[in-house]
Amino acid sequence: MKTGSFIRGALLAAGLMMVGCGGPVVEDAEAQDLTSREDAAPNCNGVYYEHTYYRDDTYTTIVGSRACDCSFYSGFGRISAFVESYYGTCG
Repeated sequence: MKTGSFIRGALLAAGLMMVGCGGPVVEDAEAQDLTSREDAAPNCNGVYYEHTYYRDDTYTTIVGSRACDCSFYSGFGRISAFVESYYGTCG
């Protein structure tokens, strides 16, 4: 009797390992596209601006930024509806 229980338990464990936890892996096509995407950087010749994006309307947690400093573009993070923008002139 104990041998039968052991074998059933071993087979159950092997079956669970083969199936995995939660079914087949589904790739997120949208996330893949974003990680492999290469957009051209904006042309900053003669343009100065800085956009700082925040998580919510408290404007305390920065989630991203986009900027041109008359010559070079820089950016990180994500864009949100809560933004502070600064514009200037190049001289």
